[in-house]
Amino acid sequence: MFLKEFEIRWNDLDANRHLANISYLSYASDTRMAFLNHLGISHKKLKEWAIGPVVFNEQLFYFKEVLPDQRIRVSFELKGMSEDGKFFQFEHNYFDPEGNNLARCEMMGGWMDLINRKLCTLPSTVLALFKNATPIDSYILLQPDDTRKASRIPIPLDQKLKQ
Repeated sequence: MFLKEFEIRWNDLDANRHLANISYLSYASDTRMAFLNHLGISHKKLKEWAIGPVVFNEQLFYFKEVLPDQRIRVSFELKGMSEDGKFFQFEHNYFDPEGNNLARCEMMGGWMDLINRKLCTLPSTVLALFKNATPIDSYILLQPDDTRKASRIPIPLDQKLKQ
């Protein structure tokens, strides 16, 4: 399990003076990118390969309030990936210094070819880096249909106004 530590700052709070929803997502994103960097997948490499991660959906589950001046650790765990690496599922857990699980973020995404602006498979060298990462116990081999389980169909404004 990969962990990154954060100190809750004033600007991470909402009007109720606890960690804001957007901050949970920001910490998860920062932890993901730190993990990718740890694997050797830096911004420089992503630019060289002309690929980037894209988020399909993220879901947060809150267990206990996170308050100002607390220190928390956010985990990165590989929850699933397609055989070709095109799709991935990550899980982030938020822990206080005593190890209590404060929240969880589950996210699904894929890799985008930044030139063609379409989903793409991972280069074999990058896929090998992920294959060496330790998955969680509930790891699944993702199929394309798995990426649509939480999907929603867009509804244009004019249709929404008619409802």
